[in-house]
Amino acid sequence: MPVTRDSISDIWGQRTPFHGEGSWPVRVDQRVSEEPDRWVQSACVLCSNGCGCDIGVKDGRIVGVRGRAEDVVNRGRLGPKGLHGWEANNSPDRLTQPLIKRNGKLEPGTWEEAMAMIVARAKEALEKYSAGAIGFYTTGQLFLEEYYTLAVIGKAGLGTPHMDGNTRLCTATAAAALKETFGSDGQPGSYFDVDTTDCILMVGHNMSATDTVLWMRTLDRRRGPNPPKLIIIDPRRTMTAREADLHLAPRIGTNVAVMNGLLHLIIEGGHANQDFIDQHTVGFAKLKETVAEYPPEKVERITGIPTADLRLAADMIGGSQMLLSSCLQGVYQSNQATAAAVQINNLNLILGRIGRPGCGILQMNGQPTAQNTRESGADGDLPGFRNWDNVEDVQELAKLWNVDAAIIPHWTPPTHAMQIFRYCETGSIRFLWIQATNPAVSLPNLDRIRRILRHSNLFVVLQDAFLTETAQMADVVLPAALWGEKTGCFTNVDRTVHISHKAVEPPGQARSDLDIFIDFARRMDLRDKDGAPLIKWSTAEQAFEAWKECTRGRLCDYTGLSYAKLSAGSGIPWPCNEEHPDGEPSLYKSLVFPTEPEKCESYGHDLITGSMVSPVEYKANNPAGRAMLKAAHYMQPFETPDEEYPLFLTTGRLIYHFHTRTKTGRSQPLVDAAPDAFVQISEQDAKQFRIAEGDWIRLRSRRGMLEAPAQIGDIRPGEIFVPFHYGYWDDPDRSRAANELTVYEWDPVSKQPHYKYAAVKLEKIPKPSSTQPEKIGIGAAGDTAHGVAETLKDLKDSAVQAVKHMKPERAHMADYIGLLQEAERRLVEGFHQVGDTHKEEPDMSSLCRVFAQWSDESARMLDPFVQRYGERKEGEPEKLDKALLEKRSPNAFNMLRDLHDLWLMVNESMISLDVLEQAARAKHDKEFEKTIKAIRSKNKRQRTWLRTRLRQAAPQTLVVPS
Repeated sequence: MPVTRDSISDIWGQRTPFHGEGSWPVRVDQRVSEEPDRWVQSACVLCSNGCGCDIGVKDGRIVGVRGRAEDVVNRGRLGPKGLHGWEANNSPDRLTQPLIKRNGKLEPGTWEEAMAMIVARAKEALEKYSAGAIGFYTTGQLFLEEYYTLAVIGKAGLGTPHMDGNTRLCTATAAAALKETFGSDGQPGSYFDVDTTDCILMVGHNMSATDTVLWMRTLDRRRGPNPPKLIIIDPRRTMTAREADLHLAPRIGTNVAVMNGLLHLIIEGGHANQDFIDQHTVGFAKLKETVAEYPPEKVERITGIPTADLRLAADMIGGSQMLLSSCLQGVYQSNQATAAAVQINNLNLILGRIGRPGCGILQMNGQPTAQNTRESGADGDLPGFRNWDNVEDVQELAKLWNVDAAIIPHWTPPTHAMQIFRYCETGSIRFLWIQATNPAVSLPNLDRIRRILRHSNLFVVLQDAFLTETAQMADVVLPAALWGEKTGCFTNVDRTVHISHKAVEPPGQARSDLDIFIDFARRMDLRDKDGAPLIKWSTAEQAFEAWKECTRGRLCDYTGLSYAKLSAGSGIPWPCNEEHPDGEPSLYKSLVFPTEPEKCESYGHDLITGSMVSPVEYKANNPAGRAMLKAAHYMQPFETPDEEYPLFLTTGRLIYHFHTRTKTGRSQPLVDAAPDAFVQISEQDAKQFRIAEGDWIRLRSRRGMLEAPAQIGDIRPGEIFVPFHYGYWDDPDRSRAANELTVYEWDPVSKQPHYKYAAVKLEKIPKPSSTQPEKIGIGAAGDTAHGVAETLKDLKDSAVQAVKHMKPERAHMADYIGLLQEAERRLVEGFHQVGDTHKEEPDMSSLCRVFAQWSDESARMLDPFVQRYGERKEGEPEKLDKALLEKRSPNAFNMLRDLHDLWLMVNESMISLDVLEQAARAKHDKEFEKTIKAIRSKNKRQRTWLRTRLRQAAPQTLVVPS
């Protein structure tokens, strides 16, 4: 096969040293099976780097790729995945027609049958259970135009809040950290910063494996004159760590302690830029106070990093003139993910190293189009970095889409991926549509995920190009076109937008994701307020033009881009508009950040608990265009090694594979380079357990088990690494997926799963003895070796689990309306009782009568909604009522206690009102919303008076004896 290099053995290629922005030399990498008839412009979609490339086509087939010399991202270079991954397009096991599950087996069907079934089940869920019974779980592999179409369907057509992508697994923390610090998503750094910086810090980012071309750029810069310092923070001694000038290897899950220690030393050493801090940030005093508790000696006790090494890192960073920081899954998927990522932002900010060449932050993405899920709203957020908690932003979208603002889900935070699957588990979500992702291998605690996907009350649609592990459990499988078989755009980590043109036709009956979504919207008869079709485009370019209007005036402004402009050669970064007609690589040159309440994408969160900052609180502390320095103390992971499970597992990527190998596992050279999972252990542990290289190991956690051969070295004692790519679609004969072991748990802010730590135990075994947990009957789509008896047992077990997880079907609106009504009636009784008891107090009797009347009115206002939604069917414990309605004698202290009890009772009503308001908004019941607001107004006044009266009475009652 004609190639410019063997990228399997020569991963990063020949060095081309350089110094200075724009001077990275061209080196065109190419790999073809035969000479193409023509080349079609595209970009690589097998990591988040977004390298420009051309697709070679001959006789209607893809026959190879070459890097685009003029592209600013890669200057012609491609990594091993990019040079080989295209072979998946020609794989003989592509899905070429819809599959429909009949009698427990997937069988071929027609598009008409498949779409009719999907639409019927979607309408049934919508009409019977509301939009809250419909969920979408998408990917980081579609194009921008497809994501935006999906977002409009879900938000403006159906009105479901349950939409997220597998980008939640790899890049949610990047978005969260950027919002917490800068008020909005959007990378502050650029790849051009590599060209000029004098110091690079990578935290939990094994760039040599995850972003091979960006690593080539870094190596080339370090081989040129004036190479930048390189500091790596990673528990493992990876190829990236070997290149570093300084490698800090912390214990798993201690990132926040490491970063707090660095911040402490930077401040203590006088390196903080106080003028920058005063002018362009808020929150420094609290940050300084927090990190003061992390001297290097304490950090060494927590993290294992020697004090001298931490001091050296601080000196290297503080003594430099610039700083480019990056992080990835070693931060995002680990303990205190968002808190740790925010501290990396803090480091650049307190040094004043942002907004100028060589000074930036790359909160890296894990997937090629992850940025687009976040921009377009396909991850649950509102499109264009709008704030779901900002009424004006919601109304702006409603006007753009010409729909009633009430249908756009903004009454509650967007539902994240693992919560979506939890709702599927409880039976709350009845219809789940999955696109181009494989949760049966990629989500944590796989045994639980398999049970959820087999839930008897869940209808699963899977849209993909291959019969993945997840597809085997779906009710309908739709064959989708791959990259190279459709046209669309996508945006990489540093905001560079590329176009990928259609080079060949998809095989058989496979369709593009955009065509499938548009067909669904048409069949669902989704319309705007004027009765026109909601989706007003039919081609990718029309969808792109619609998206541009959605971004007008936003931080991610695409209005200066067009298909023609993007087809001229190189990718172009946003913002691209009248002010920046050629795009702007550096986002914050002005040092004004989108933190104003009217501009921010989020009002922020408590970094430890994840509780949201209210709009009122945020506006009261308006950062006014300044970045926010947010502090966090270190907390140890919730699961740690113990006597039964004494080792700590972490998971990660390999150079040669992407995610669950759906594409890379269909390229033989990549398979040969990394054919199977392995268990990496330290030399000390290998000696203790008498394990040699290649010996078989069985790992167990509290959730599952896997078996794989040993790989020894380059990791801390007591810690273990397993690559997460390997599942079961290629029919291994044992349990080997890393996520059999991982915890079903997430970061409180970003909701990204914790893949990077799990307590496990290890034993050496002579050979594998487990069986594959994935095998099920597939029928005409391709029988497996799994027998009928085993399949029936799986179905029976699934049904048993469904019974366990599924309570009798019923809605609970009536229960909470009844709960609120009872609370208001108790308040009537309570106010009367307190007024009668303390009638000698001048204000007590009269005001308590007024408040009792208000609560009586509120209880009666709920009667129509009891009629509408039904009567309460479940009682509540009466213990609280008896405690709060206790009859006391009339004295000063008892009056204080009675007022205290009334305050608690009013708050019980208030929380019920908050709960019901979310439900009313989800039901689009404006009359109920109005009633709730009226009751809340009364309760607020009751609560304010009670608190005022308590504060007035407390000093005299508690301090002066009586």
